[in-house]
Formats: sequence, C-alpha cells, structure tokens
Amino acid sequence: MTHLLSSTPPAARKKDQMIIDHLDEPLPGSSLLPTPSGVAYTDPEIFSREQSEIFEKLWNCVMRADSLSSAGEWKTVTIGREEIIVVRSRKKGIRAYFNVCAHRGMRVCTSGEGKNKTLQCGYHAWTYALEGDLAAAPNLTSMPDVDRQDYGLKPVHVREWLGYVWVCLAEEPPNFDEAVLGEVRTRFGEVESIDNYGIENLKLGESKTYDVAANWKLIIENFMECYHCATIHPELTEVIPEFADGLASQRMNGEVHGSEFGEEIKGFTVDGSASGFEELPRIAPDQDRKYYAITVKPQVFINTVPDHVIIHRMFPVSESRTTVVCDWLFLPEVIERDLPIEKSVELFHRVNQQDFEACEQTQPSMSSKAYSGGGALVPSEHHISEFHAWWSSQVAVSEHQTKVTV
Repeated sequence: MTHLLSSTPPAARKKDQMIIDHLDEPLPGSSLLPTPSGVAYTDPEIFSREQSEIFEKLWNCVMRADSLSSAGEWKTVTIGREEIIVVRSRKKGIRAYFNVCAHRGMRVCTSGEGKNKTLQCGYHAWTYALEGDLAAAPNLTSMPDVDRQDYGLKPVHVREWLGYVWVCLAEEPPNFDEAVLGEVRTRFGEVESIDNYGIENLKLGESKTYDVAANWKLIIENFMECYHCATIHPELTEVIPEFADGLASQRMNGEVHGSEFGEEIKGFTVDGSASGFEELPRIAPDQDRKYYAITVKPQVFINTVPDHVIIHRMFPVSESRTTVVCDWLFLPEVIERDLPIEKSVELFHRVNQQDFEACEQTQPSMSSKAYSGGGALVPSEHHISEFHAWWSSQVAVSEHQTKVTV
C-alpha cells in the first residue's frame, strides 16, 4: 500500500490514505461506484495541495484575448495561490508575469486592469517594459552590474487558443497539444471536430460571473452528468428531451455523443424558439441540431450548439467557494447587427443558476458524519469516476513527492 510523502503531517497522510483507498473499494451492489469521502471537498490542506499540484501546474484558461485589444492593456488574474499580470506587449503579443516586483516583492499592478506604456511598482518606482525587462529604477544607472532581464518580471507560460489566453505557472508546462488540444479533439471525435465551430473567430455577446459557495469538484461533477437534469432543469430537458433520461453528452472513455434537440424545438433558446440568426457556417451535418459538452481539466467547460458556443472558466477561491465565469460567443455579425441574443443567453443562465444552487445545497453535507465515507455513482454517472481517478493521481503523487510503503 502506498500513500503520500513523508513531509506530509501524519494526520493528513491518514486522511489522504482514507480518501484515495476508498476510491478503489467496491460498494454493495454491482451498479454503484464510490466517490471520494466528504473531507475531499472541505479540507483546507487538501485544497492547498489542489492549488499547488493542479492549478499551479496545468494550463488554465484565463480570459478572452480580445479583452486586451491594444498594446499596454493589462489585467490581473489569480491562479492557484498566485496573482498574474496578463498584458498585451508591443513586440511580443500577449505576455504574462507573476505580479511581484523583483526589488522588494510589492504587487506591481494593484488594481484589476488598466493601460500603461510600462508597468511600474508603486513602492520604489521600479519600472518594467511590457516585454518584462527592467526598464528603469531610481539610481539604476549607477548600478551597471544589474542585469535587466534577471531583475525583470518573472514570466508565465502563455498560449492563445479558441480566442482565449491560457497560462501555466509551472517551470516546465505540460505539452499544450497533448494536455489541452488532444483532450478536446479526442472528445469531439474526427467528424465532430471543435475546429468546425470557429470559436476563435466568434465574438463575446454576454459574460456572467457567478460566486458559487461550493467546492470546484462538485461543480465539475455536476457538469459531467445529467442524472439530475429531469429534476432541476425543466427548460433544458424541454429543448433536449434525452437529458430527462439521465444520460449526459459526456460519457465513459471520452465517448463522443451529441445530444439531439427535440423534434419541435427550433433553437437552443429558453423557450425552444428559433434564435433569429444563422448557424455557424462550418459545422458538420452531424453537428446540426445537437449539443456537445466537454470538460477540459482542470477548469474549463465547452458547450457547443449550432449557432453559438458557451464557455465556462472556474477559479477556485477556497475549499468551499468557486468563481465561475460564463461566456456566450456568437458570430461577429450577430453582435455587430445587435441581433437579439437574450433567449439564447437565458437558457444556459438558468441552467447555471439551477446547477450552482444544487452544488451549494450539497456543499454543507460534505462535512456531515453521514457523508464521511463518501457517496455513490449510478451507472449513468460512472464516467465521473474517471475524473475522480485523475484528481486522486494529481493530488496524491507528484514529481516532488516520495512514495512511502506501510
């Protein structure tokens, strides 16, 4: 039997061992699979390890690239336990840095966004070029030995994809093509390719931010299954009747499945009426009148329908609180012509509200004695066990940890 590194406190090791061992235990009855125990959703130590081993090591989708439209525009974003500056530079496109001055460590940017020719620390006026190098500081000319790159802002790895900025805080990031592109394309299949939706060319029609009083894993688990759909999503099951049977678009082993609209349904709108605008021009015949959904670990949901795309980004704040940003993306002409998108937005806004309320009602029970051994997954939820296994492998073992046999 193996468990966590020797530097982990004994109480934490015992707790981790219980959580991870439980995932492998059979439940009474052949139809059910176990879940992690409740402490996995409530313990600050476990959350801290998730921040360091998952969010600070993997690729995170942080913002729309077009939200930084001109050189000098910047925004800050929190990933794991770190605050990051994302800026559009003059020479190198979008760049990202730890929001830490190389001099004495003060935050360089002290508000959420702005536009400047340089980035200057307000403590001692150390000033950085948008490309990250130290550009100026009081008496810097009298210190010719100071290397302006070495004392520049510490960079963060950046990629642009689907019209979004993705960042990775790790020294050596996972291969983006394998970790992100490969997962997405595998789950969409060869015909149902995400490329057909032209997401990088779409424009933001609406964005809503939700403050959810629940652990981030509860939100992912909810998104991956539809066993709950008949109970809490009347509008969604009216548009996609098969969801009422409890089967989600996401399946075991990454099975590709598009969920069909109802026969009388005209569009993916809150009342099933036609949206009033054209379908995305490059979608394949098998994508017409179908909804696809995938999870890109650790914090992105992608939802596609014939005439628009919905993307969720999650930012865990604590073991019991998560910020979720949801974007609705449309063809540029829909936005430019100010065509009505309200009914399209309202459908998934209601789904979000219904889902997040369910997660918030679940969170308190994670600390109950009645849930100390965890819960169960029914067959239509069995694919969630793949997420649990991934989570367990991420938080239990890393390159910096040593396995200990007991």
